[in-house]
This record gives sequence, C-alpha cells and structure tokens, in this order.
Amino acid sequence: MPRVFAKSDNLNELNPKFEQQPIAHPVFINSVPKCGTHLLRNIFRMFVPVTQQYHHDFIQFPNLRQHLQAFDPKQPQLSWGHLLFSDESAKALKPVRHLVIVRDPYDWVLARARFFLSDTFQGSMEHLKDGAVSIEEMLNMMIFGIYQKAPTLQEIFTHNAVAWLGTGVKLVKYEHVIRHLKALDTTEAEAFFSDLLSILGVSSLPDDWQDRIRIGSDRKQSGTARENLSGNQVTLPDELPDTQKQLVEYAAPGLRRILGYY
Repeated sequence: MPRVFAKSDNLNELNPKFEQQPIAHPVFINSVPKCGTHLLRNIFRMFVPVTQQYHHDFIQFPNLRQHLQAFDPKQPQLSWGHLLFSDESAKALKPVRHLVIVRDPYDWVLARARFFLSDTFQGSMEHLKDGAVSIEEMLNMMIFGIYQKAPTLQEIFTHNAVAWLGTGVKLVKYEHVIRHLKALDTTEAEAFFSDLLSILGVSSLPDDWQDRIRIGSDRKQSGTARENLSGNQVTLPDELPDTQKQLVEYAAPGLRRILGYY
C-alpha cells in the first residue's frame, strides 16, 4: 500500500485539559480520501477520552479484518479511515454510529492532485512529480484514473460515499465544516456542531466547545493540511478549470447532484 508521511500532533496531551465524557457506542469517521478526514477526526478527538480513541491505524478495506475490535460495542471507541462499501464493511459497521465525509468533486480533484504531487505521499506517483506532466494532464488523471495505478473519481466516490447513502450514515460536507469553523461565534455554527457531535452521544455542547474545536481544527495539528504537505509542490489553480469541470460531469454524471452540490 502507498505510504503517507505526516507529522504527528499533540492532541492526546491537550485532550485531558478538558472534561471528557465516555462514549457509549462505537463511532467511525469514514470519508472519501482527501475530504477532511484528519480535520474532523481531530475535532472529535477533543470530545472523546484518549483511552477510547483507536489510534492503531487508519481503517481501510485491506486491513479491516485486523481492526474489527475498533467496532466492538462492548468496548466503544472512536475510529476513522476510508472504508469502502462492501458486505464485510457493512457487517462490521452494523453496531457502529457511522458518518461519511464528502467534498465537492471539483475541489476534490485539486486536493487529490496536490496530495499526490507532494512528498507526504509516497507510492505509485513518484514519476509524475517535479513537473513531469502538465497541470491539466495531472488533473485529468485525477478524474479518469491512471491505469493499474489509481482508480477513477467515479470509482472512489461510488464505493466510499454514494454506496453508503440511505443506510443510516450521517453525511457531512467538508465545505459546511469549513464555513462554520470560520464563524464559531454564531448561532448557526453552534447548531451545526451540536448536530455533528450528537453522533458521539453529546446531548448538549459543553461550555468550552469552541475552545475544543479551535484546538482540534488547528491546521498546524494536521499533517495533511495543504500548507503542511512536504516537498516541492507544483502550483495548482485555486479553482478547477472549466474544461476539467466539464470532464467531471462527463466522467461521473449525477455525482455532484446526489451529494447535494448543485
């Protein structure tokens, strides 16, 4: 499997500064890769005792059988990963409170390209770094995949998000998280995070909920935040070019609509 070299954080040391209530049910943060998994994980970690956080690994389909203990309802834990929809995944997650994070596919193409071109990711993309291909070619590879090296946008979103819809999962949009993080003092942000954290069994936000979220969402604590990616990165546009937007619609018709992006 490809390897990700991300810096560690000190959230486990900061967690005990806040009063923590144990969770009564296992919770799994699932996501399409590059949709804010680390961000949401770190926020949630500030509301769950460290002893109930499953730090052994990012849970994915290839290592699912080695980490089934993360979903044991007799010993509830908060875990995270990229777990595609399958018979084994559905069975393993039956007793689990499960949320799935998605991102606008237009922005996802850029985020995925930026990550693959950094030294934080080391796998089958080394030959594409340092300007070996044009920006537009790299973006198209993120949309259509690379033969025997990387799946297509449609495959990733289908198996990691769309196939989970309608099964009782809580769908979370990365953009909504970012929007409310920028306005934590508003009643809208309070309502949003109250609903989001209810999956942990939090019936009402603690008085210090804003401080916890600010610490958990600190981009310095995320090894995969854009500014923390290592290596000489190619400069990508801030917005996906119009041609590539059209290619997303061609490659995955209906995807943005079913996820709520219009």
